Amino acid sequence: MAQGNNIVDLLTAGMKVEALRQKTIASNIANMETPGYRRLDVRFEEHLAKALDSSDPADLGGIEPEIYQPQDTPVRDNGNDVSIEAEVGHLIKNSLRYKTYARIMQKKMTQLTAAIDTGA
Repeated sequence: MAQGNNIVDLLTAGMKVEALRQKTIASNIANMETPGYRRLDVRFEEHLAKALDSSDPADLGGIEPEIYQPQDTPVRDNGNDVSIEAEVGHLIKNSLRYKTYARIMQKKMTQLTAAIDTGA
């Protein structure tokens, strides 16, 4: 694992990605009846894992999420591949991840505040 990363940087990166993913899912749902629309997704975890496994120190600010178009979903007659059931599932999973990151961040901030208060 790359050195120099702290939990706050990881949580911040995760929250930013989940916010982008939320917008992407909302766009997919909004376009579920648009002929020819192909769903979009966000790729980030692979880039993060590669950076963390690297022997070079990872710069989390330099790891950018990638919006891409998966090609593995069935396309309907109108050329659209959005499934409301799948998108709602992604939405729930995404919301849970974001809430988890936010709660861990809150706990970390509470710990930091306690450490500062006892050190003063």
